[in-house]
Amino acid sequence: MNKKQIYKQLLNYAKQISENSYSPYSKFKVGSAVLCDGNKVFCGTNIENASYGLSMCAERVAIFTAIANGCKKIKAVAVYSKKGNVSPCGACRQVILEFSKNADIVYNTKETDFVVTKISKLLPKSFSKKTLKK
Repeated sequence: MNKKQIYKQLLNYAKQISENSYSPYSKFKVGSAVLCDGNKVFCGTNIENASYGLSMCAERVAIFTAIANGCKKIKAVAVYSKKGNVSPCGACRQVILEFSKNADIVYNTKETDFVVTKISKLLPKSFSKKTLKK
């Protein structure tokens, strides 16, 4: 499989898992699929709470599941929403960057099948382990 086919499949996993979203407040279902070393894939969906601060984005659910299952490096993160054009929020961008400085971010759009960009482009001049050492 080439990269485009892999990312299309990754986005399809994100689409499928988005149906499991627990989003009774926003009605905004989001799914995410994370591609790790060894081509393992882990999925997650957004989970809301009446106390909004306790809600969790799909990307972080997928990433934390991947890490809990032994993934040490993220290669790509796919994000799916029926509305399209939904890229990771700032908190998710920071978490993605913690596990890969060069991850590809894949998300669906209304105009095309999907867009691929780099996490470093979405979060320039990021806060990282390197900045903590200064």
